Amino acid sequence: MSLRLRLALWYGGLAALVMLLAGVVVYAWHGRGEYEELDRSLIAAARHVAEAHGDPATAHELAEMVAAPLGPNLVLRLHTRDHGVLETGPSAALAPAVDPAALLGQPGAPPFDPIVGLAPAWLGVDPGRGAFGLAPAADTNRWRLYALPMDDAAQYLLAAAPLNAIDSSVAAFRRLTLLLAAFGGLVSLAGGWLVVGRALRPVGTVTETARAIAGSTDFGRRVPALPQQDELGRLAATFNEMLASLEEAYRAQRRFVADASHELRAPLTAIQANLELLERHPDLPPAEQREAVTEASREAHRLARLVADLLALARADAGIPLRHERVELDRVLVEVIGEARHLAKGQKIEVEALMPALVQGDPDRLKQLLLVLVDNAIKYTPADGRVSLALRRDRATAEVRVHDTGIGIPAEDLPHVFERFYRADQVRARDPGGTGLGLPIARWIAQQHGGDVTLASDIGHGTTATLRLPLPR
Repeated sequence: MSLRLRLALWYGGLAALVMLLAGVVVYAWHGRGEYEELDRSLIAAARHVAEAHGDPATAHELAEMVAAPLGPNLVLRLHTRDHGVLETGPSAALAPAVDPAALLGQPGAPPFDPIVGLAPAWLGVDPGRGAFGLAPAADTNRWRLYALPMDDAAQYLLAAAPLNAIDSSVAAFRRLTLLLAAFGGLVSLAGGWLVVGRALRPVGTVTETARAIAGSTDFGRRVPALPQQDELGRLAATFNEMLASLEEAYRAQRRFVADASHELRAPLTAIQANLELLERHPDLPPAEQREAVTEASREAHRLARLVADLLALARADAGIPLRHERVELDRVLVEVIGEARHLAKGQKIEVEALMPALVQGDPDRLKQLLLVLVDNAIKYTPADGRVSLALRRDRATAEVRVHDTGIGIPAEDLPHVFERFYRADQVRARDPGGTGLGLPIARWIAQQHGGDVTLASDIGHGTTATLRLPLPR
């Protein structure tokens, strides 16, 4: 079952239910009002005769009052205690024979159905000393009865009226209510089908676009922008934003695969060439053999570093979290400074500031991050240059600055240095063994710790790398 049909059915069913409930309420109030109006007429007729009976009226006048009640459909009978009938109206033969005393002893049920009984009484009908009842007649028409004891307690007055007219009216109103509810439900269903179809048309467009993209992997396609700025308009805009992100991610993935393949092929080719050389010429001079083995070993180490970096980036892409513990960042920086002095090739390593700083993070990854920054500073700084480190903190942030007096980074390359496998031309010339993955890994580690790494550079005057990490509260 389609979403359009489900929504249309829900819409039509809800509208039909609302109309049915409204019809039931109106039907109940209308039916109760009709029956109570008849009950009030019976009470009025019976009490009129009873009050006249209390006055010094003649039997002839009482008989005339019984024979001519207040309403044309009302029948009156005057009964004695021993079930005799003293006076009757002209249509009394149509009314069923009922003992008023028995009716007073056990009143009958109300004349309306349970649905009408759900409605409260309009003004209420007080039977007083009398009692109401129901009785069928020979032609199956129901009669409404009202028995009232006279003042001398020796006579009873019975007022009766047929219910066929009210029953027919109430039954017709009930059928009309059901028909209106059914008709309203069908109209709402048809209207809901049209309205929902028009409302879901943009969803169909999004679906077709997604299906086309899935079949062609063309992430350059977009959903046509909707003029209305409602939920569906925002859905189309969000879908286009997602397509833009997927397109960028797809391009980045293709670039990454191509660059990784290129970077892996270079050391493998070098290793394979040297091994084939040793295999084909076992009688090479020892110096040439050592040179081939040394070059193969160097490329193998480069390949190992490259694989380790790719593994770290794969962990980053997989969203694997790092372990977090309390780390004394100043101690980690001291270790990095000690290793930097061994890596330096004439460069001067200086410490400008070293304030104690306690952060939450992975000590091994933080050391790796700092080594990347220091190693880059040493690689691209001349032998007579200087690399300075500083650790400062304030109330919320710890900041590590690594400044060098090296070759610097051109302004056009600076926005791309954190892209994977990106290396400027002069960087490639100075460090042909690099992989272009150090800074992307450093930024990932910093972001995993809630911080970030930024670079500022002036070509020919050096580069400053700044690491900022949040301090625990």
